[in-house]
Amino acid sequence: MPDALELLTTRRSFKAGELTGPAPSPAEVEKLLTVASRVPDHGKLTPWRFIVFEGDARQAAGDAIVDAFRAKYPDAKAEHIEAERKRLTRAPLVIAVVSRAAPHVKIPEWEQILSAGAAAMNLVLAAHALGYGASWITEWYAYDRKVLDALGLAPHERIAGFVHIGRPPGPPDDRPRPPLSEIATRFSA
Repeated sequence: MPDALELLTTRRSFKAGELTGPAPSPAEVEKLLTVASRVPDHGKLTPWRFIVFEGDARQAAGDAIVDAFRAKYPDAKAEHIEAERKRLTRAPLVIAVVSRAAPHVKIPEWEQILSAGAAAMNLVLAAHALGYGASWITEWYAYDRKVLDALGLAPHERIAGFVHIGRPPGPPDDRPRPPLSEIATRFSA
């Protein structure tokens, strides 16, 4: 396992369709979810949860995506429908991070939403630590109420991201990162 700073500086995203099998083992999935759940959570609200899509369940979720797509685009071509059906089969494992942020007397919803984002990032980092590649994406169906209902989300829940996980195709290419001089300032009195 890489040391923490090496892990953080070597993490890269991969295209979901580049990730291959085999998928993480059940023990590795449990480890991924355990690490993902170890995030700041003001008030211990657990304002997120996970939906694991593996095996044939990925195709079943694709059917729900297709139903919503057809409702939006009744004249869609067969190849577009088939592409939508395969959305969650591009990688051998997909884990949705669901934000359960809700009004609270003490804890702002914004903090709860950030906690869900932290859970998604921990999931991506845990996948990298285990030698997998990951891609955190949303796409249109993460915002479609018909899809969300079919996936079992409550009316107040939202998708923070679908994290696609699999074996990377090789060493990742890095992309240019913004210079620190453009994104970091120092406050002075």
